[in-house]
Amino acid sequence: MAQKISVITINYNDKEGLEKTLQNVTNQKNADFEFIVIDGASSDGSKELIEHYADKIDYWISEPDKGIYNAMNKGILAAKGDFLIFMNSRDTFYDENVLATVSGQLTADHGIYYGDTFMLKTNSKRRKTFPEKLSFSFFYSSCINHQSTFIKRQLFFDHFLYNESYKIVADWEFFIYTICHQNVPYKYLNCLISNYDYTGISSTNQYDAVSRKEKQQTFEKYFPLFIEDYKRVAELNSKRIGQVFHIKEYPIAWKVLKGMLSFLTALLPKKSRTADTES
Repeated sequence: MAQKISVITINYNDKEGLEKTLQNVTNQKNADFEFIVIDGASSDGSKELIEHYADKIDYWISEPDKGIYNAMNKGILAAKGDFLIFMNSRDTFYDENVLATVSGQLTADHGIYYGDTFMLKTNSKRRKTFPEKLSFSFFYSSCINHQSTFIKRQLFFDHFLYNESYKIVADWEFFIYTICHQNVPYKYLNCLISNYDYTGISSTNQYDAVSRKEKQQTFEKYFPLFIEDYKRVAELNSKRIGQVFHIKEYPIAWKVLKGMLSFLTALLPKKSRTADTES
């Protein structure tokens, strides 16, 4: 049985980006989907633009909201499709046949389907390829993109809607919880799904601290036994550790480094194992 898709677009005062997304989504060919647009009472002409496309949009509102995830939740509650995908302002499907190609692959057997993404910056474009097998360690430092992910709508009602107290990682929280905590079945679609505008709020350096804080809260809530591991992974992702792994690719340099480390380790006091043996 064919699965209906709901495409949800949220927008706030980004008329230019919204028009780009509206044009792209409404040009999708030969696919059974509904189009939902949630606007946060924009004052830049976005509402008038939506009205211009109203005959191609199944549901839309323009009203104040409490942030990105509040707007996305409004879209979830309005959706009627079996699977949802969020294509927000400035984001686009890779080509006009994406939904037609993917719709035949979506079944009730899996709760989450995800594919690859083109990451777009001002002067660059690169393909982001995701692993076929997702793991807890993958979610430590990465995430599948919601612009390239089809989520069974019922999952939100079986578990929870996006956490509106978060500013950056509520979608990441949903994915790590459903996949790693609840073992929701997922499937990798070996194809390009979207062009992701990588200049948004969650991709700027100034929000790194907020992202780390929100992820820490998620680990404390759902994975308390892994908090120390999370800190270790952050250390392993540091620039210095990256340099060590780079050196390891060169046998002679690696041998020299190991010798230096052994020498320095010999000069240091032996590490106490008291903490490991306490009961």
